[in-house]
Amino acid sequence: QVQLVESGGGSVQPGGSLRLSCAASGSVFDLNTMGWYRQAPGKERVLVASIRSGGSTAYADSAKGRFAISRGRAKNTVVLQMNSLKSEDTAVYLCNLKQFNRDYWGQGTQVIVAS
Repeated sequence: QVQLVESGGGSVQPGGSLRLSCAASGSVFDLNTMGWYRQAPGKERVLVASIRSGGSTAYADSAKGRFAISRGRAKNTVVLQMNSLKSEDTAVYLCNLKQFNRDYWGQGTQVIVAS
């Protein structure tokens, strides 16, 4: 099994920044994709950003130019730097790992953007 633990969520003012981190442990293989999804109340879960084992990245249109995803220095970690945050970014953010056609999820961390 794979376990994912997120950290870095919290409350910020519009225009502020947050840095989310996720660490995967357990049966994690090298050929994996890690990413961040978010789900706001009453809305569907959507992809925010992802990064493949080779380093290629993908972003939601709403995140481009504001968010940056990267692999952490420690193995099987991923970081999401979020800048210029908007109220529309308020959601539970969930770390995701994909490998061998299976998905693994963290418990989620709350991000609130409000003045």
